[in-house]
Amino acid sequence: MKNYTTEKYKISIYSDTTFSEGSADNIHQYDFAYLDESEYHPTTVFGIKIFNENRLIKSAAIGSAGGSTGIHETSTIIEPDRIIICCSDTVFCLSIPELSLLWQTKADQATCFEIFKCKDDYIIHGELEISRLDKNGKIVWQQAGKDVFTTLDSYDTFVITDEYILATDWENRKYKFDFNGQIIL
Repeated sequence: MKNYTTEKYKISIYSDTTFSEGSADNIHQYDFAYLDESEYHPTTVFGIKIFNENRLIKSAAIGSAGGSTGIHETSTIIEPDRIIICCSDTVFCLSIPELSLLWQTKADQATCFEIFKCKDDYIIHGELEISRLDKNGKIVWQQAGKDVFTTLDSYDTFVITDEYILATDWENRKYKFDFNGQIIL
């Protein structure tokens, strides 16, 4: 579970692996469920709850059928009026405090590991692709490598500097991208 605090709200995000839409056996009930429409059960489901002065305002479940992901320091961005979160192969954007779905974008063919703010856009560190999404969730660009963008020790596999984005693949090949998605030699 990861808790965030804004000026007005406390936001809790947690894994809810047993959630099944419409089931009476769910541990948690939600005001909304935003699950990928797929023949497959979502591999990752997150519960999101928004509180004001310890009073639950809204709750939602999000889920997608790509590779499994977890909640960690760089999987979510909290802005004053919205939450942007990596969940399997998809990035979800929900309004605060209503938890209305503003957009969802499949940003990687496998898994979205991390999300970073880049001016008004977002850079997504995916397993197979590095992507840039605009503030409305539209893909500005995507780049793939020769192998997955992670390493055996997961050390410094993805770095954003003021000048470029550096990604390392499984074979320790380094890829340097500018913020327009072009490879820098």
